[in-house]
Amino acid sequence: MPRFDYDLVTIGAGSGGVRASRLAGGYGARVAIAEQGRVGGTCVLRGCVPKKLLVYGAHFADDFADARAYGWDPGAPGFDWPALIAAKNRELTRLEGVYERVLRDNKVDILVGTARLADPHTVEVAGRTVTAERILIATGGAPSVPRVPGVHFAVTSNEALELPALPRRVVIAGGGYIAVEFAGIFNALGAEVTVVIRAPNILRGFDDDIRETLAAEMEKRGVGIRRGTLIQSIEQVANGRSVVLSGDEEIETDLVMFATGRLPNTRGLGLDAVGVALDDKGAVVVDEWSRTAVPHIYAVGDCTDRMNLTPVAIAEGRAFAENEFNGKSIRMTYENIPSAVFSQPPVGTVGLTEERARARGAVDVYLSRFKPMKHTLTGRDERVMMKLVVDAASDRVLGCHMVGVDAPEIIQGMAVALTCGATKAQVDATLGIHPTAAEEFVTMREKRPAPRA
Repeated sequence: MPRFDYDLVTIGAGSGGVRASRLAGGYGARVAIAEQGRVGGTCVLRGCVPKKLLVYGAHFADDFADARAYGWDPGAPGFDWPALIAAKNRELTRLEGVYERVLRDNKVDILVGTARLADPHTVEVAGRTVTAERILIATGGAPSVPRVPGVHFAVTSNEALELPALPRRVVIAGGGYIAVEFAGIFNALGAEVTVVIRAPNILRGFDDDIRETLAAEMEKRGVGIRRGTLIQSIEQVANGRSVVLSGDEEIETDLVMFATGRLPNTRGLGLDAVGVALDDKGAVVVDEWSRTAVPHIYAVGDCTDRMNLTPVAIAEGRAFAENEFNGKSIRMTYENIPSAVFSQPPVGTVGLTEERARARGAVDVYLSRFKPMKHTLTGRDERVMMKLVVDAASDRVLGCHMVGVDAPEIIQGMAVALTCGATKAQVDATLGIHPTAAEEFVTMREKRPAPRA
């Protein structure tokens, strides 16, 4: 008789947990996955997928406006926010069903309810107790909001995806990717948007040319950016919300949204009691094999706060399953991981920023700014920025950055080149596809002058 009920119990049915569980089940392991909400996790239900659908919906505003320059008369288009939200919700329900079927097809039991560890091998789920040889923590993260008076009058990205009506005025606190993405959505759909950031610029941690370019493009579109500023308090007033900023500036708005970061979702799991170490943010501390301080307990995804991206969680979950249930020895590498910001215009980036590259040694920088061909007829005042950061000694491309339409699609291909260790000479030897924006990456020849010491 087996010593444990399961070979693996996973807590959290998001991207990383589902990938690990279905692979382990497919390799013949007895697997259960516990989830207190819907199967799919942040990306499918509260993040990447629904947000991208709203981005698509918002972008039609530009498409209708630009169509006249190409001979179309679209008339006076109308927009129905509830219809978009309903369509988005239908797609999420479909995807949830796909995830559930994938788990069932791989003989993974779904345990519905809030889970916690009763001891190092025992998980309690909604009054039921199960034992497992291995336990995987994949509980993701949750929005973090500051303690300011009236914060209960604000929403996070979770609620912003379910608003019953489109607000006319929006104040967004935060300058990260979630903040700028929702700023672009609301702005394109006609709302008056103000972004409040305590830093000098948006997108901390991204390349400075990305930050400066996107901020300028957002401001051209009418998004207000209040730099070096914090929300001090929020009050409900007759016409919506009253927001007081540092410096006693007051703004009236219909919606206040906090996009001020996310924290690992580890509270109440009982991890401390069984010896699993957490850092000061509550993130699960793991080694290169995703193993915690307790050898048979592992963690993947945003709850570890290593690199909070869906493809990373999926790759970590796959590596865990391959190593533990398929006899492989796979270590995750966190270099040259591409990422995107679905702002308007969007951002794509892979590799090192110029600042981080210069900290390693001498670099050559190639940068181009231009009006995309589409807007030679529309007259839209929008610029594309493309940038390559190259190691001066080896000629290897260390970083590739872009702001502009299709940036995420283009950077995905450049990520392959960086992963293969491409040099600038190899990029230069590649023929471009004309006429495209992407060809600019293979035609940049002029180095930007090095900054003065």
